[in-house]
Amino acid sequence: MNKHLSRTLHYGLLLLLSSVFYQCQSDKSSGQTATQDTPSTSLLTDSQESIDGMVWIPGGIYQIGNESEQAKQSEGPVHEVQVDGFYMDEAEVTNAQFRKFVEETGYITIAERPVDWEEIKKQLPPGTPKPDDSLLAPGSLIFEPTAASNLYDISQWWAWEHGADWKHPHGPGSTIEGKDDHPVVHIAFADAQAYAQWAGKRLPTEAEWEIAAQSGEKDQPYAWGSQLTPNGKYLANYFQGTFPDGNSKLDGFEGSAPVKSYAPNSYGLYDMIGNVWEWTSDWYRVDTYDRNKLAGITACINPSGPSKSYDPQEPLVPKRVTKGGSFLCSEQYCSNYRPSARMATAYDSGQEHLGFRCVKDK
Repeated sequence: MNKHLSRTLHYGLLLLLSSVFYQCQSDKSSGQTATQDTPSTSLLTDSQESIDGMVWIPGGIYQIGNESEQAKQSEGPVHEVQVDGFYMDEAEVTNAQFRKFVEETGYITIAERPVDWEEIKKQLPPGTPKPDDSLLAPGSLIFEPTAASNLYDISQWWAWEHGADWKHPHGPGSTIEGKDDHPVVHIAFADAQAYAQWAGKRLPTEAEWEIAAQSGEKDQPYAWGSQLTPNGKYLANYFQGTFPDGNSKLDGFEGSAPVKSYAPNSYGLYDMIGNVWEWTSDWYRVDTYDRNKLAGITACINPSGPSKSYDPQEPLVPKRVTKGGSFLCSEQYCSNYRPSARMATAYDSGQEHLGFRCVKDK
């Protein structure tokens, strides 16, 4: 049976076997949706304490979304949101931080657990037969670059690997020894949530994440400005060369990089673009913003995303929004260097290029 699997669901079984509105949370004080009468400022003055390892993102009204030539349809339209101020981890959660969580709680990640067939078959067409038990052993998806004839067929470079997990990012023979400062990967949504709860934090909404990644830059093709490599300088960990098997490593990294390897944005946040994809708390819909526009909603207060997931390409698979791109994004493929770029990721899936960071309310 083919080991090369699509990223459509937690355990890669789809290739093998094959009117929900955007929620706008009410303003805590008025219960009203933001309107054009609200002062349009992106930097409201708030007082806040300092929290070690976190950065304060001021509350205000911001524009998110993208309608540029580089943007994909799901990134638009541009629209206003109002958010309360919040703290965000200055860097992605590292192997060392996640290890401390596991040691204190005994937590076992999704990738380390046997596949729950009763749960996974809900994401498959009715009548799909149960696969051999060997295929339901713990594991996750790893990147195995080979020459690709079709960049739309991700099964050419993703492989389901038994024994791949956060401690063994490329399978049983790999290790995170010497990589305490690298972002933890192979983290499913529930894993990220569990860590956040333990840390007294939560996962960011898509709006919060995008505002933090913008860092005051608007209408730019890249998170840091108008050029991918200004003055020949690489500003994020992404793929250089011919994807997927010709990584020239011009930035010095083949896979993940230690967090804080690149300069922070103007908020003081590191690696908001590249390195690893990051979970948000929002369910994914390709038409999230369009539905808002059709409903006549011009702005939302503390938006939390749609109440259910729907991806027309894989309607049975519940997905969350992930943001930021990764070390596998290239100009040929993915190219998600924009804060507005968004990917639909099966909520119960971990991958070799998927991690997270947390936020905390004031």
